[in-house]
Amino acid sequence: MTLNVLFGSQNEPSKQQINEVLKKTLLYDFAMATPQGLDTLVGDHGIKFSGGERQRLFIARALLRDTEILILDEAASSLDTKTEQLIQKVVESAAVGRTTIVIAHRLSTVKKVDKRVVAENGRVVECGAVTELLDKKGKFYEYWNRQRFFK
Repeated sequence: MTLNVLFGSQNEPSKQQINEVLKKTLLYDFAMATPQGLDTLVGDHGIKFSGGERQRLFIARALLRDTEILILDEAASSLDTKTEQLIQKVVESAAVGRTTIVIAHRLSTVKKVDKRVVAENGRVVECGAVTELLDKKGKFYEYWNRQRFFK
């Protein structure tokens, strides 16, 4: 697993840095429960990981680079609700101290963000906080109402 976490890393992080990132992405306990811990082989393309574990691994890789900007494209797509909530926690933790851009179609993925930007056909059509966008009754309002389960 260590090699998978280090994939794309520009430097050689310490064991402590790797452990911190794994804890932040909620992969540490998973890694330690495997037969060889961090040395466990996870198969080609992370075949032995679930979708949520793979997403968290990708985020761990990004965090090891310690960039000022983190861009996540559909970080919770194709995941069940429980795993999506887990990924949301990981993204919230990863976002601390850095500019984070989260691209998502499901509004539940971006519940706790400072600003939402609604794009359509490659153009920004709205931008603002939830209450602002709902008050405008524009595209965000339309998407909001489509994705609500109860009215």
